[in-house]
Amino acid sequence: MRRTILLILLLFPMLGLCQSIRIVWIGDSITDGGWGRSGGSMAPAEERNDRDQNHRYGHSYMFLCASALQSDHPERGYSCFNRGISGYTLQELHTRWKQDIEALQPDVISILIGTNDVHRFLHHADAGSTFDLIAWEQSYREYLRRTREALPEVHLILCTPFVMQAGRLAATPDYPQRAATIAACAECIRHLADEFQAELVDFHALFSQLEQQQAVPAEYWIWDGIHPTPAAHHRMARMWLHQTKRQLRKLSRESRQ
Repeated sequence: MRRTILLILLLFPMLGLCQSIRIVWIGDSITDGGWGRSGGSMAPAEERNDRDQNHRYGHSYMFLCASALQSDHPERGYSCFNRGISGYTLQELHTRWKQDIEALQPDVISILIGTNDVHRFLHHADAGSTFDLIAWEQSYREYLRRTREALPEVHLILCTPFVMQAGRLAATPDYPQRAATIAACAECIRHLADEFQAELVDFHALFSQLEQQQAVPAEYWIWDGIHPTPAAHHRMARMWLHQTKRQLRKLSRESRQ
């Protein structure tokens, strides 16, 4: 009996033996998924119900990632936080850095941003104007630099934005410019991931591949051109978990030392 108990303890470490690993997902509505009973609004975290376990994570890829991590690895002590806010841009992530990053002191930060930056530009841009990609990349770099300075050991996960010619965007005259600008933002993020030694989760590449599957309509994956369907959120979660599993396993080992 004593040997059996000892074996169980060796194979399944008690939760109290490892420090909690705190993961924060930040971004816009694609991450938000109505978490905390927001009703799809732009309500900040402090105005949402973060205690209701039925709605704490929303219904995006973040929910699928968090539920898989906590279900498959209870011994790692994952604490997961959705801080996506519908409609947010990169600049608005800057304004909420203290509430969503400094206050939570995460070990891992996953960022998916860019769709609304491009959307707002196209909505307000003069004819012939171009998106200031250099300024956008520099703003993203400053966000990462600020985070690394405050949290030197933090693990960064950078996700690329995406779009599909589907739903209400399918026939819009600015779609080619939108798609090209989103692709350029995704390329900036790939460079930043190398620069900051961050993990890259290339959602843009994922949806580009899905778009090439002509047997399946684009609306099957992104119903309105911007927001993924449940099937696509599942694909996103699979990619996120696959790309980050080595990093998270390493972090788990470090938390036990």
